[in-house]
Parts: sequence; C-alpha cells; structure tokens
Amino acid sequence: MVKRMIVKIDEDKCTGCGQCVSPCAEGAIQIIDGKAKVVSEDLCDGMGFCIGVCPEGAITIEERQTVEFNAEKAEAQPKSTDVSIRCFSCGAGEDERYLLPMRHKMESLWVCTRCLPQLIHG
Repeated sequence: MVKRMIVKIDEDKCTGCGQCVSPCAEGAIQIIDGKAKVVSEDLCDGMGFCIGVCPEGAITIEERQTVEFNAEKAEAQPKSTDVSIRCFSCGAGEDERYLLPMRHKMESLWVCTRCLPQLIHG
C-alpha cells in the first residue's frame, strides 16, 4: 500500500450520466448499477480528468492509502470512445481531433485543440 492521490466518487451526487467514463484513459471508471464507480484502484492514476466533466460535482481527488497505480494494466484496458463528446465550438469529435475538458462561462465543456487557442487569446 502507498499513499497517493486517487479519485473519489460521491454516489449520492452521481446521476450515472457516464460523462466521466471516456475521459478516464486508464479505464478505471465504469457505470455499474446506474452509478459511476472506480472499478479498480490500481487503474486510477489520480490525474482527475473526470472531475471537470462531471455535471453534478460528484468526483473529487483525495490522498489516501491504496494500491500503487499499475501503468501496464491501465495501458492494456480497452479504450472507450463516446461519440456524443464533441467540441462545443466547432463540433469536432474525438475521432477528428484531440479534445480537452474545460470550464467556460460556468459550464463543463469539451474543446478541441484547434479551437482552444482562440478561446485563450481571443
């Protein structure tokens, strides 16, 4: 066991929308019985890309004792693709461009790497 940062999901706040599943490149989060759950703590790298896309604020990061992150196991997980995730500005999907979760005008949105500079620099 090691002390490290890991995702915590508040099941009372979670509506099971699934928006947190695709941003988790390691495959640590799945929807089980209508709620998001960390299915294997050794898959969670603690980076928290899932936090910015949760519309309910159900996901946080906490530091606690858990198993070590297993990069090899995470790399071997099947990659999930969510066709509903699109750049809020141009509409590009993750099959066309890299997409990043972001907060814009108090909303959690996705933006592609082509549109991001325009948002930053105006």
